[in-house]
Amino acid sequence: MYTHLLIATDGSELAEKGVSHGLALASRIGAAVTFVNITEPFPVFAWGGAMVGFIAGDELAAYEENGRQFAKELLDRCKASADGLGVRSKGLHIENRKPAEAILELSASEACDLIVMASHGRRGLGRLLLGSQTAEVLSFTETPVLVVR
Repeated sequence: MYTHLLIATDGSELAEKGVSHGLALASRIGAAVTFVNITEPFPVFAWGGAMVGFIAGDELAAYEENGRQFAKELLDRCKASADGLGVRSKGLHIENRKPAEAILELSASEACDLIVMASHGRRGLGRLLLGSQTAEVLSFTETPVLVVR
């Protein structure tokens, strides 16, 4: 049924439930897995004033390096978990993208037939203010999505 799962993770406790659930499913059905971690664009709106170019340049470099290091450690852990279950996997880090957009593009380019991601299940004002990457993926994908809460 499913042969290639895309499992999105931000390293949070909730996302780890999605990783575990996706890996258990992949192990049972013999599917391959692509793990993805996405680093969102640097929040330039937080900076202002005459020194913005100088300060933001250093902060941007640190932000990008921290994102790469975090993603490497996270994806290495995911790969080790997959290896322990005998699941073929790879990890990808995508920089400077909104998570939903990156997940949608990656699921198509990697020919994934199931997207696995976690959701807090926020409603109302909380969802409006915080946004929901899961809701956006659900709204725009043609690929089945398994949402773990």
